[in-house]
Amino acid sequence: MPEGRLFILSGPSGVGKDAAIKTLKARGFPMHYAVTATTRPIREEEVAGVDYLFLSHAEFDLLLDEDGFLEHADVYGERYGTPKAQVLPHLARGRDVLLKVDVQGADTVKERMPQTIRIFLAPPSYSVLERRLRDRERLRVSEAKLLARLHQVESEMAHAGEYDWVVYNRDEELEAAVDDIEAILRS
Repeated sequence: MPEGRLFILSGPSGVGKDAAIKTLKARGFPMHYAVTATTRPIREEEVAGVDYLFLSHAEFDLLLDEDGFLEHADVYGERYGTPKAQVLPHLARGRDVLLKVDVQGADTVKERMPQTIRIFLAPPSYSVLERRLRDRERLRVSEAKLLARLHQVESEMAHAGEYDWVVYNRDEELEAAVDDIEAILRS
């Protein structure tokens, strides 16, 4: 059986990666959606094993010691990683896989698996992304953490041109952005 294709969806915090993936799943787009592991606490609206694999620091360290991650990083004070078990067996069975990782993780995966197709989801402008982040994070994080995320956005946006594709998620046009992503996944 031919090996599946590996896709990465990346972009700055607040751009709509989770919403785009949720829409692809709701449309029944046929692929495996890899679940990222994290040490951060679960949020009220999240489902363990669906949104993230929530691990203790000891569990994360054990998987790291066993070379169980395709990529991993510290992000905003928490640890995130893509378990190989979420990717490699599916590719081997000929199934396409979609990862949601940050820019740093996308670079690591591309180095290890050069055939990876990277899609950068971008906001229509910095000010729109800032508004989205402020609306989303207002009750969750301090102003200092929000400013750190906004600073990170600038460095992440500088990498957009290194990706195979850039898709813009304009306000009130998520469906159009997902149409573009779906077209890339099908091509």
